[in-house]
Amino acid sequence: MEMGRATPLVRLRSGAADRAGVGLYLKRDDLIHPQISGNKWRKLKYNLLEARRRGHGTLLTFGGAYSNHLCAVAAAGRAFGFCTVGLVRGEETFPLNPTLTFARDCGMTLQYVPRPQYRDKAGPAWLGALRDAYGDFYLLPEGGSNALAVRGVAELVNEIDVPWQYLCCPCGTGGTLAGLVAGAAGRGQVVGFAALKGGDFLRGEAGQLLREHEGLTGEPVSNYTNWQVQTGYHFGGYAKVSPPLLAFIRRFEGENGIRLEQVYTAKMLFGIEDLLSAGFFGRGAAVVALHTGGLQGRLPQLDGVG
Repeated sequence: MEMGRATPLVRLRSGAADRAGVGLYLKRDDLIHPQISGNKWRKLKYNLLEARRRGHGTLLTFGGAYSNHLCAVAAAGRAFGFCTVGLVRGEETFPLNPTLTFARDCGMTLQYVPRPQYRDKAGPAWLGALRDAYGDFYLLPEGGSNALAVRGVAELVNEIDVPWQYLCCPCGTGGTLAGLVAGAAGRGQVVGFAALKGGDFLRGEAGQLLREHEGLTGEPVSNYTNWQVQTGYHFGGYAKVSPPLLAFIRRFEGENGIRLEQVYTAKMLFGIEDLLSAGFFGRGAAVVALHTGGLQGRLPQLDGVG
């Protein structure tokens, strides 16, 4: 599968890293594409190929009203010739927010689902009703995390061309973390940073995804223990921010000239800086962090789909 050249790896300017004697790098996966960005593209890649292999013309998925996953699926559908359906948690409100406006403008059909019903979104009765309404669609889970997503994320590890001891990523559903664990294949330490309050559940989610990936590939990834989830850097919960986080973003962008989004990547980098100050990584270590979203980039090439 050919995507074109690997996304760049850059060394960050960081006083905390310098004081800790650590090399801090950022894997610029935000540069893959402005809408199908970073881990969203990695997760979708093999799912799109599987949908095409099975002869599906429609992708159906789920998300909240501000879901980057919905945007990515809508953009991928437009780019690669799929119809898309997005089941949106909650009631329809007007005017549409920019996220849903973008998804709609990409051609995605939006169906709003009350929250109590949404909790049973994977139930067989409801999925049967959806197939009656939308035909034989390819189902993508909320957040896009499944065994094929893990396979796509795992590929980025071999693009990292510096010897590293720590590989870090933000976490929402556990799929990116599981992919990095699979790709690392027992090397180093993989550290996830939960973007949600109460992120302990991510350990179970990532573990389950590793078992599913193992069943798909036969690789013994579920046996790896070289990974962990940091749960103390959520800043109050999903998409919550605080003055210290916003101040960190302004300083980071000023020092490095790299834009951050405040839901995932900024929280991870804040956490890394805090752990650097605490001596978590150890002198002489090389730490690679994954930037999972951004506004700049290029359209990935997907042989067999486009």
